[in-house]
Amino acid sequence: MNRFDIELLYAYDRWANQRILEGVSVLTLEQFTKDLGGSFRSIRDTLAHILGGNWIWLCYWKNPPATENDLSALQSARARRFSPDEFPDAAALRTRWAEIEKEQQDFLTQLTDEMLHQPLPFRGGRISLGYLMQHVANHSTYHRGQVALMMQQMGMQPPATDFHTYIFEARPGV
Repeated sequence: MNRFDIELLYAYDRWANQRILEGVSVLTLEQFTKDLGGSFRSIRDTLAHILGGNWIWLCYWKNPPATENDLSALQSARARRFSPDEFPDAAALRTRWAEIEKEQQDFLTQLTDEMLHQPLPFRGGRISLGYLMQHVANHSTYHRGQVALMMQQMGMQPPATDFHTYIFEARPGV
């Protein structure tokens, strides 16, 4: 894994997230917050979870918590800052998303191949920054799939967010 691979993966992730956010922007507030019985109750709740995950991992990569108390404080901050109630509508979520994506992009510009191989403490062991970054992009993909299913449950056609669609539409020739 190298910086190019991570940059491509995160460019795809941003593109796919934007497509989903555009897709849900036409929902009424009732549809956006409707309990559809998923792992996270509603489309709003699921998207807030993705965004909160992106934020907490970015914080972790920048400054890995030194103690369990530090990790607990970070998790508490995520719960407060990314509670679904903080996002009354899709526009509010989209605004916050843009802020987090900018921070993510700033972090990506500083990455080196060596940094991607640097092990970080994780659950009593160590795992490379690159693998953790792959995890976050995969996490987003997983939950975007749940949002797509929720949209289908409401009779909507979700946008295509497959990686190959991204390559053909946004990065021809890659």
